[in-house]
Amino acid sequence: MPEKKRLFINGEWRETEEYEENINPYNGELIGYIPIASERDVEDAIQAAVKAFEKTRWLSAYDKSKILERIRDGIEKRKKELTEMIVRESGKPYQYALGEVNRAVVTFTFAAEEAKRIGGEVFPVDIQENTKNYRAFYKRFPLGPILAITPYNFPLNLVAHKVAPAIAAGNTVVLKPPPQAPFTSLILAEIIEEAGAPPGMVNVVPTTVERAEKMVRDERFKLLSFTGSPRVGWYLKSIAGKKKVLLELGGNAGAVVDESADLDFAAWRLAIGGFANAGQVCIAVQRIYVHSRIYDQFLEKFKREVEKLKVGDPMDPDTVFGPLIDEKSADKVERWIKDAIDNGAIIITGAKRHGNIIEATIISDVRKDLPVYCEEVFGPVVITEPFDRFEEAIDKVNDSQYGLQAGVFTNNLKNTFYAIEHLDVGGVIINDYPTFRVDNMPYGGIKDSGLGREGLKYAIEEMTEIKNVVFRF
Repeated sequence: MPEKKRLFINGEWRETEEYEENINPYNGELIGYIPIASERDVEDAIQAAVKAFEKTRWLSAYDKSKILERIRDGIEKRKKELTEMIVRESGKPYQYALGEVNRAVVTFTFAAEEAKRIGGEVFPVDIQENTKNYRAFYKRFPLGPILAITPYNFPLNLVAHKVAPAIAAGNTVVLKPPPQAPFTSLILAEIIEEAGAPPGMVNVVPTTVERAEKMVRDERFKLLSFTGSPRVGWYLKSIAGKKKVLLELGGNAGAVVDESADLDFAAWRLAIGGFANAGQVCIAVQRIYVHSRIYDQFLEKFKREVEKLKVGDPMDPDTVFGPLIDEKSADKVERWIKDAIDNGAIIITGAKRHGNIIEATIISDVRKDLPVYCEEVFGPVVITEPFDRFEEAIDKVNDSQYGLQAGVFTNNLKNTFYAIEHLDVGGVIINDYPTFRVDNMPYGGIKDSGLGREGLKYAIEEMTEIKNVVFRF
């Protein structure tokens, strides 16, 4: 029986007048009805966050840590339910949905620990003759209400990366979950309520784009944390006013395979990195540059690994990728592939479409000005290209408006350090795919890929402000 969900505002569950259908992107099943927060609902959520901050800002490290531990335990207890909901509403394969839930457990565990470590630093101010009798330190304090806007591709753990550090810091949150996959966030809200978070500390309000934009402009929020497309993210920053802004945006991640690499390992990892969850990952492999002497050999191995990937029902534990999130997304990827073919690109494998599923597609000889090359595909498409000099490959990776993460497969120490020093990205992964992330990393990008860093310790730093304290003796 399809369920009619409710909003979570000020520790209470609220019905609303407007609902939308939540549809399974794989089989068209009606999962339930999404509550759409009205302007009044949104205003109540903001007021709740503002009022609750007067309590949460004074919570002890012990209390915040215990709330986070109870949320972690609640996620662990409802692991199966959360996994199945992620699969149903986002189309993410079961193995990766389960992995996401396990990562959310880790994320809240780290947050519970970091809540105990928000301190400060003593620093010298007796550095001039007239300040010899002064001593100083600084301490971190929570910012205030935070607006969090999250995407569909990680509907639990990317929410956790905003909510968990906010709670650890003593802030309050109004969360706008993704319209394609909001039920996962609402289950998390149930867990947060049961964990004993003060009413209003976390509010979950699915709503329209227009009402979300109004929240972005609202000066009562002290920070906007957004994960999503670069186009939307940079627009929101332009209307955010004086509040701090954290942007975790997209990319078209590059990988380099040099002559010294283990080709079997590289081919296997890059197949997973390019096509897991149908490439709907901001650090999915999109461009692979391979030394010309081993290009044909690598391409044969890579094609074989890609064609072994299981495609289909995301509830099947062995499925690696299923559907794109909706028909519009599948249309875009199909159009970009066709555009590449029309302009001389060669299809190595794939390119066929079955409903919202597009086969794993490898393309070569792609013009660099085409969207499939220079934009973020966010679909199951990988481009391969040979290079002659390692420095040339690094330049090719850098020749992008994006700079999130890059992967380099090499056993050449000189090449390793050259890549570390010269890649213009937020993260360099040596001997693995650029899709690698552990949840305590200072994760984020440069250029059009974002602003600021996530990862619990680093997000907490972004969500707090420093207050200097000076003593004169």
